[in-house]
Amino acid sequence: MRSHTPARRGVTGLALLTAATALAGLLTAPAQAHGGPRGTLPQECSGTAPVVCHFDVPPGNYHVTAALGGSDAGRTAIEAEGRRALLAETATAPGQLLRRSFTVNVRAVESQPTGEVGSPGLDLRFGGSAPRLAGVRVTPARHVPQILLAGDSTVCDQTLEPYAGWGQELPQMLRRGVAVANYADSGESTVSFLADPLLFDALESEVRRGDLVLIQLAHNDKTTTAEIYRANLTTMAERVRGRGGEPVFVTPLVRRRFQRDGTLDAVAQHVMAANLPVEMRSLAARLDVPVVDLTALTRTLVEELGVEASKDLYLTKVTGDNTHTSVYGATTFARLVRDALREQRLLPERLLR
Repeated sequence: MRSHTPARRGVTGLALLTAATALAGLLTAPAQAHGGPRGTLPQECSGTAPVVCHFDVPPGNYHVTAALGGSDAGRTAIEAEGRRALLAETATAPGQLLRRSFTVNVRAVESQPTGEVGSPGLDLRFGGSAPRLAGVRVTPARHVPQILLAGDSTVCDQTLEPYAGWGQELPQMLRRGVAVANYADSGESTVSFLADPLLFDALESEVRRGDLVLIQLAHNDKTTTAEIYRANLTTMAERVRGRGGEPVFVTPLVRRRFQRDGTLDAVAQHVMAANLPVEMRSLAARLDVPVVDLTALTRTLVEELGVEASKDLYLTKVTGDNTHTSVYGATTFARLVRDALREQRLLPERLLR
């Protein structure tokens, strides 16, 4: 389930960004992100459709405030780093200015931790059908809570369209003040995620007291025994708690594999060498770890949609892929995760959109 990524770009020295041009100044003379000069946009931004901005900052978390709008009507969407969704396409009327704020996690290698796509600093992309950017400000966010993700290709920041992971779409459902650090990586099982220092070791080193660590690993544990699966999840949970974080088990989203009666088959529900969702749920009860039962939630949704309508959630119509999700599917599944975090009060309401 690994995806292919272009060659790594060179990583040079990084300089701390202490502040950008004050937003108030940007709003006094809004620049239009289409045609003509860039006006008062900072020098770190270029282009018109999309507008692409690059800020030379070291790895860490940053607050981003963007002013959207201009003299013409616009429809602007915002992405950060490796196609990480911050804002769905949003309309602005002629002359309207709309302020939106986010907190973004930055690391040297964008997208997947074992991949080769990246550039030093923070990359922002203002796209959509008619992007209008009036100003952007970036400042350090040193003490914000984090949601760290351990997962596979159905969770990760996918580099190439039309692929998308639910962890890639989750940030647009959160407000400024919480950062998503996505360490999910294509092709990983509980075994390989623990074995590769670029994955769990790297994630663990970033965990701070009170951070949530969402763990969805099962798609690639096809041959993992129940005993080893439980042991690996236990190790992850204990190490997260050892750093003061809170582990949250996320049962795997289903594959789109229907039986004749319109229900999903055993493989779709990750019943392989072991019944992995059942093992995760029972272990969570024993360890007192919260569970987001994404298997149950996605099974209900996919079966309700049925054979035809459920194709839009996956890449069925594009590549015949019934495991990986489209942007629409990843966004839909991310919303299920967001709602579960809300219902279990794992995140305060003020941080949720």
